[in-house]
Amino acid sequence: MERLDIKSIPAEKFEPISINDNLDREKISAPSLNFLQDSWRRLKKNKGAVISLVILIIVTIIAFGSTWVSPHDPTKQNPKYINLPPKIPGVGINGFNGTAVVGGNRVDKYEQANVPDDVHYYLGTDGLGRDLLSRLLMGTRMSLIIAFVAAFLDLTFGVIYGMFSGMKGGKTDTVMQRILEVLSGVPNLVVMILMLMVFKPGLMSIILAMIVTGWITMARIVRAQTLKIKDQEYVLAATTLGVSQPKIALKHVLPNISGVIIVQMMFSIPSAIFFEAFLSFIGLGLTPPTASLGTLLNEGYKTFRFLPHLMWAPAITLSVIMICFNLLADGLRDAFDPKMND
Repeated sequence: MERLDIKSIPAEKFEPISINDNLDREKISAPSLNFLQDSWRRLKKNKGAVISLVILIIVTIIAFGSTWVSPHDPTKQNPKYINLPPKIPGVGINGFNGTAVVGGNRVDKYEQANVPDDVHYYLGTDGLGRDLLSRLLMGTRMSLIIAFVAAFLDLTFGVIYGMFSGMKGGKTDTVMQRILEVLSGVPNLVVMILMLMVFKPGLMSIILAMIVTGWITMARIVRAQTLKIKDQEYVLAATTLGVSQPKIALKHVLPNISGVIIVQMMFSIPSAIFFEAFLSFIGLGLTPPTASLGTLLNEGYKTFRFLPHLMWAPAITLSVIMICFNLLADGLRDAFDPKMND
């Protein structure tokens, strides 16, 4: 074996390492991330969820912004301009240029109705001469309001009820779960009809119907997660040290189940939108002239064979909103709980 010649090693190699050099080697190159930052990093990798989030933000801004800036008055009737087809300036495609087939011939409906050249109805008008685009924005806004109220009710009633039931346990938990089973056995439609016997059809009736049964799923999920978390070592240690149950629930249990709560809340929003649309479609929802996606669908399907644009616009809008919410909820579920992918 060849011997190493010590004389051939430069003298500077034998200099002691400074404290700063040693500390530099111990530094963590990647920045530390908290739970939300790490979840957002994983969410950004899901292109479908990010695109859905952008679409929902745009739709929400446009819908609520139309309160102040709207193409036309959504409730104003104009009998002279009833059932006009869509007309977009500069677009010559049939179906979007203001023409329609009447008696086998394509005619300009705007010219027949003597509509001024500077007046355009981008999605046409309904049977009362109201601008469909303005009513679609109004209907989207009302549906989103109902959805956000439903999410808030789920977050408030469901989380409090489920966490209290899970933390107490024993006979208290048993009684509270039996109450949930009784409430879950009552169909939403029956609750809605009972509400109509007391209140008039409208926004308040829909919200009250959601209060009765909408938060049950959230309460059950929160209870199950609470039972799982409260048996962890750090919770048992806090209990041993004399920390009260409310403080344990707020400081230890709630932060650890926040991801599950957010995901369930995101799934409840499209369910609430569909529930409102269904009630409005069967005539138990909002009352005219207030519009929602359900009332627009109810008005559009009656003349779908002759005026398809009255149904296509709200149907596409409702489908896009529900698909985006579901894709975003799936992305949040994977971001908050990576083990779901395993």
